[in-house]
Amino acid sequence: MTDDDQKQRMAQLEAKLAAARKAQEPKPRADEHYSLANQAWRMVIELVVGLGIGFGIGYGLDRLFGTLPIFMVLFILLGLAAGVKVMLRTAQEIQEQKLAEQADENAKAQD
Repeated sequence: MTDDDQKQRMAQLEAKLAAARKAQEPKPRADEHYSLANQAWRMVIELVVGLGIGFGIGYGLDRLFGTLPIFMVLFILLGLAAGVKVMLRTAQEIQEQKLAEQADENAKAQD
């Protein structure tokens, strides 16, 4: 084989590989705007669940000990704090995913 034939075959191989890579690229999701709403609902649910669990524990302890709603108020506040903490962790996770996606796009654009 001559160098010209080998270069031509390599160019054809590169073209085939590029076409195969392009065919295997994931297609952009059509429902991307729904995913943001899903993430928002996830955060709201996490907050409400924290409040609900705090209310349940506090109410149960108040019924058990026959006290005023001291435990209920205390555990609602603790549940709120836990819900906010989980919600912030979820927001940080979403932000890290977006930054990773942007870094991937920037890396592809530079290539």
